[in-house]
Amino acid sequence: MEYRKLKDQEDDEEPAVGGDAIESLRGKAHSLTNVAALGGGTAIERSKWKRKSIVTFALTVLTSSQAILIVWSKRAGKYEYSVTTANFMVETLKCALSVAALSSIWRNEGVTEDNRLSTTLNEVIVYPIPAALYLVKNLLQYYIFAYVDAPGYQILKNLNIISTGVLYRIILKKKLSEIQWAAFILLCAGCTTAQLNSNSDHVLQTPFQGWMMAIVMALLSGFAGVYTEAIIKKRPSRNINVQNFWLYVFGMVFNAIAILVQDFDAVMNKGFFHGYTIITVLMILNHALSGIAVSMVMKYADNIVKVYSTSVAMLLTAVVSVFLFGFNLSLAFFLGSTVVSVSVYLHSAGKLR
Repeated sequence: MEYRKLKDQEDDEEPAVGGDAIESLRGKAHSLTNVAALGGGTAIERSKWKRKSIVTFALTVLTSSQAILIVWSKRAGKYEYSVTTANFMVETLKCALSVAALSSIWRNEGVTEDNRLSTTLNEVIVYPIPAALYLVKNLLQYYIFAYVDAPGYQILKNLNIISTGVLYRIILKKKLSEIQWAAFILLCAGCTTAQLNSNSDHVLQTPFQGWMMAIVMALLSGFAGVYTEAIIKKRPSRNINVQNFWLYVFGMVFNAIAILVQDFDAVMNKGFFHGYTIITVLMILNHALSGIAVSMVMKYADNIVKVYSTSVAMLLTAVVSVFLFGFNLSLAFFLGSTVVSVSVYLHSAGKLR
């Protein structure tokens, strides 16, 4: 009897010991899983940070070099090439990049209802409006440099933030915060301060014509941007490359019409690529890739990247212009660009509230 009791006690204790061992092993396995997950999470975060850094660097370089390349492409104060053909080539390159992106998607995912190019008249008929607006805005972008230098252009280009914000309120019925309205006032003050001229009888460096062109460009850019966003969000499942393709196709059509109206004789007598240089080619590549970079920011980064790129681009454009074009980096320009950078940041912060 004694022996049987002892044996029964041993049998009762063995599972308990085994259970403790199993629980201990489970705890260790769980700890190892947490460590592995932590390592994997760190790797993912590192990959995101690397991708975000690359996008930020690319957008900053493209934004800062855009105005510099346009000014640099001039010879003796004028464009020896046709600006309409250059604009046409920009739209053509962007269209080709969209098709290349779609081809990659078709190979990996197949052709679906949302990524195929075939469409209906009701869907495609809305694209001529933003395409026409972008045509006028992009052509004005070349002619404004008769009245403003590259750093001044980078400053005045931020006026499209105001037009975009107001049009968001009117067209898309989006409410603007008090911080954003304050940012608009600061932006106007910063643009004006940066253009102050103490070495001349004129109060502002940029003449009236330059300011008017900058305002018109801001309105066109803002309206086109808001209208395009409304089109894209109308069918959110539609692949963005398909929507871009049709926008760029109409851009090519309108630019072809502009060539026929404005530069037909020059193109027929001198050739389509007459006056093109390596700087002109780089400028076209810059304009095309800038659109791709903005799309990458929307997908892989955030609005802070755009703010950072805009602020750094203003400074880089000014510094490079000092060496290339003899730009005078005045105290007024430095203070004005600082105020503009702060206003852009506040506008971005106002969106996040």
